[in-house]
Amino acid sequence: MRWITRSHAMVERIACPWLIRKFVDSDAEFIFVAADKVLEMAEKLDAIPFDVKGAELGHKGDKCTFDAIIERYGLKDRALLELAKIVRGADTKNKDLTPQSRGLVAIAEGFRLISSDDYDNIEKQFPVYDAFYAFCSLKVAASKKS
Repeated sequence: MRWITRSHAMVERIACPWLIRKFVDSDAEFIFVAADKVLEMAEKLDAIPFDVKGAELGHKGDKCTFDAIIERYGLKDRALLELAKIVRGADTKNKDLTPQSRGLVAIAEGFRLISSDDYDNIEKQFPVYDAFYAFCSLKVAASKKS
């Protein structure tokens, strides 16, 4: 399936493709276009738009697109829900939601600056989300023991 979002990806437009590939659509193809072209191109290319105004999968209230994807696809993994807090904090005004959120913003900005395009950025950053997911899995496991 094709998924489309705004170019010049930062936190969510990297986190969401990671989430989609790992938990929703392992064969997902991602397309990045100018913000004002996302919905038009989504229709032309039969792609699912995300993280753009007017899309079903976007910010709502204090929740971000990562949350919307989790809710839309009924994902219940507790480590993933912990990771969602980190991403939400990094991608909304609530930067102190988790201790990791501000760091994720810095990581995302740094990778964007050293990447040649959005596709290169995804390749470089997916391991960051793998690591955050492993961290969250450990946190969830530890909370079960206490």
